[in-house]
Amino acid sequence: MSFAAPAFLLGLLGLVPALALYVRSERRARRGRAAFAAAPVMPSVAPRRPGWRRHAAIAGYGIAALLLVVALARPQATIAVAVEQATVVVVTDRSGSMLATDVRPSRLVAARRAAAKFVDDLPDKLRVGAIAFNQAAQVLQSPTRDHAAVRAALASVQAAGTTATGDALTAALRLVATQRAADKRRSPAAIVLISDGKSVRGGDPVAVAAQARAAGVAIYTVALGTSSAGATAPDPATLAQIAQRSGGRAFTAADAAELAQVYKHLGSQIATERRKQEVTGSFAGGALALMVLAAFASLAWVGRFV
Repeated sequence: MSFAAPAFLLGLLGLVPALALYVRSERRARRGRAAFAAAPVMPSVAPRRPGWRRHAAIAGYGIAALLLVVALARPQATIAVAVEQATVVVVTDRSGSMLATDVRPSRLVAARRAAAKFVDDLPDKLRVGAIAFNQAAQVLQSPTRDHAAVRAALASVQAAGTTATGDALTAALRLVATQRAADKRRSPAAIVLISDGKSVRGGDPVAVAAQARAAGVAIYTVALGTSSAGATAPDPATLAQIAQRSGGRAFTAADAAELAQVYKHLGSQIATERRKQEVTGSFAGGALALMVLAAFASLAWVGRFV
């Protein structure tokens, strides 16, 4: 919880002397009754007071006043809201090592299925593009809100060749730049990179990640496969560097279930952002409701509103 006008919270200090005055008035009233008549004859000369119930209304008014002071400070809650005007580019490795079966039924099939589910779960208005790469990067689908077209493009990916991760990331940044030019603004964007091996061709992917950070594009990386795969073992260290340099996050997935969970996490992270939302109305409404409740309770128990 934060406040847009925290200076108004100083008003809470005013509730302390008000409470002290109320306690003082109650003590004086008790002393006055004691002086008026002895305790044994009090019931016959003075009506019985409603005990704790006479304090309930005052407590309600006090809490309502507290809520009103907090409302004046314009409280804000940080919540997750959907980002629908963003662009996500899914970059999938399709080198020959993706045929390895340490991830069942194969790395490629697991990657295609998880990516399709990932795209399916994104907000409808979020634009998604797709790139597949080996020694060359191929744009499968320019950013679009037609998620079915993206899923179909990813389903057509076949594995062959070697790995040029840097070139694939450069191609993804070009797609983002083209989309931003069409938007005529620097719209939010992210890249999701899934790879199972070390980049052996093309540009330096870590250097491209630095360019992505400068462009405000975070890269989220997924290292797919197990270290026991020998020559086709993934390269999580480099992928972690790429993510860190770009301002994204790095993940590893040793099996299809874990890959699905990674994509699920990425979906909630990329498709939402944390924003402050003012909740003044909730505090003011609560204060009003409490004042009305306290007033009717006082009327019912002691015959007056105060």
